[in-house]
Amino acid sequence: MSKNGFLGIEGITVGYGRTPVLNALDLSIRQGEFVALLGSSGCGKTTLLRAIAGFVKPSAGSIRVDGRDVSRLPPDKRGMALVFQSYALWPHMTVAQNIGYGPRLRGMARADIVRRVDELQELLGLAGLGQRKPAALSGGQRQRVALGRALAVDPAILLLDEPLSNLDARIRLKVRHDISALQKRLGITAVHVTHDREEAMVMADRIVIMNAGGIAQQGAPEEVFNRPSSPFVAAFMGAENMLTLPGALRNARIVIEAGSTNARAVLPLDGRLLQDGPFEIRFRAEGAELLDGHLPPAETTDALELFGHVEAASYPGGTWRHAVRVGDDILLVDAALPFAPGQPVRIRIPARNLFLFHSQADVTRPHTGSLHDGRKADVLETSEA
Repeated sequence: MSKNGFLGIEGITVGYGRTPVLNALDLSIRQGEFVALLGSSGCGKTTLLRAIAGFVKPSAGSIRVDGRDVSRLPPDKRGMALVFQSYALWPHMTVAQNIGYGPRLRGMARADIVRRVDELQELLGLAGLGQRKPAALSGGQRQRVALGRALAVDPAILLLDEPLSNLDARIRLKVRHDISALQKRLGITAVHVTHDREEAMVMADRIVIMNAGGIAQQGAPEEVFNRPSSPFVAAFMGAENMLTLPGALRNARIVIEAGSTNARAVLPLDGRLLQDGPFEIRFRAEGAELLDGHLPPAETTDALELFGHVEAASYPGGTWRHAVRVGDDILLVDAALPFAPGQPVRIRIPARNLFLFHSQADVTRPHTGSLHDGRKADVLETSEA
């Protein structure tokens, strides 16, 4: 990643006592880009956001905004604004007073503050609520007030620390759309921390998946979803079904011989740098078909077929999800209609929905290289339909 971005993070290292959190991390963000830092608890994403904001002091590295080193500047001198998970609104102030708080501290003229507050209330769908206090607002409205307060100071960079996690599911869908649309409309640079994969997918221009204090992969949402660079990323992006099968390369194809739980399969290599197996194979529940197991298996050239039996079926909504035992593994597969417990079945996974890795791959190794560098080439996958 180039270090010429509008927001440049170079070699950032952060630890708490003797516990390392970020290790020489590099990240470059373009002006006007919406970047989501995605990862599970403890991966370092919130620490990185707080280091950018100035609330955490790195032991090494630098942070630059438009070429200016802000590493040693206090938070209020960095040209950034942070929207907290807890809203952090003044309970004794009205909506208008909360939004106008920052400009007032900066000495803006009263008439300009009123005009700025009115503009933001209109922009955020808060018109007519200016005299209400936070306790009289819904969660979605309070989050819009917090966003308005951050935007009121006209920041160069907007930082979002899991701002939607306190909202119920229905409101969250609406607010995340509102934030994304507003960011595009204003053209502001935004860095968003979340552990919610779908939230990152629908809001961000680029997703940075973090693990163990480093960057596991970064790219456009469709890239990290359809071309995960490691078993860790594949699992985090929903390909949690996993099994190991022996395989070999033959004439630019991957050959998986028939076994006790699978039919013989010949799959496209697609130019990927794999060696003879065994392979760790991953796929998503929605990326496979469930078929009657009484039909005889056949060699395939565009899919992998597994056989097992149904252990349980549930209906999470829209489709039936089946727990299927395949040898020693339990795999989850979706189908439009339910199969009975105990019924023999075949799982058919099209090649485009398969992710293959060397079974000895180090799933925790962080890296910051480009999506198509050599370290990420030892994976077979193609985009899921």
